[in-house]
Amino acid sequence: MIRRGTALALAVLFLVLAGPGHAGAVGYRYWSFWERDGDRWIYATQGPSLARPADGDVQGFRFAVSENSQDAAQPRGPASFPVICARTPAKEGTKRVALVLDFGIREDAPAGETPPAARWACAQVPEEATTAEALASVAGPLRYDTHALLCAIAGYPKAGCGEPVAAGDEPAREKRPESTDGGPSMGVYTGGALIAVLAAAAVWQARRRGRG
Repeated sequence: MIRRGTALALAVLFLVLAGPGHAGAVGYRYWSFWERDGDRWIYATQGPSLARPADGDVQGFRFAVSENSQDAAQPRGPASFPVICARTPAKEGTKRVALVLDFGIREDAPAGETPPAARWACAQVPEEATTAEALASVAGPLRYDTHALLCAIAGYPKAGCGEPVAAGDEPAREKRPESTDGGPSMGVYTGGALIAVLAAAAVWQARRRGRG
């Protein structure tokens, strides 16, 4: 019976390790939306057409191939409101939003396209303006799909919108952080599951020995 319990534990362990984190994942090529919190980027919890930044906020966009929000590449370059909006004085009835626009790396670009250089802009817009409106004022033309997904900033890319990219077809690219919001990564969950499985197996075997 002990052998049977060990085999069961190993079978469960195999299922844990063969879960979604280890399968042939599929990434998506899209613009991700970020908000600056102190000295770090936080993946936005709502779309740019709903977000309403305040005066002095810093927001960023990054074009890349990623599997999910934890795997998403963050905007690069300066992300300081005083630097980006240094030449834009405050004006009554408006707000200033610092925008970081990272068009990504060549490996993430659609076939036949080259990503433009990153840029930074200070959008001065009405106080009730959304992020999408701020973005349109400094980085048009924007392109959206029928589901209001942001597909292109400043005309890049020319075509496509959130299309899947097989993980096996992706070239080697920059190392991504395990988590962008400080939360646990898939590796932590897998490790925790592994410990739980082994602990359960040990308890089961101990009880069997005690009964014998």
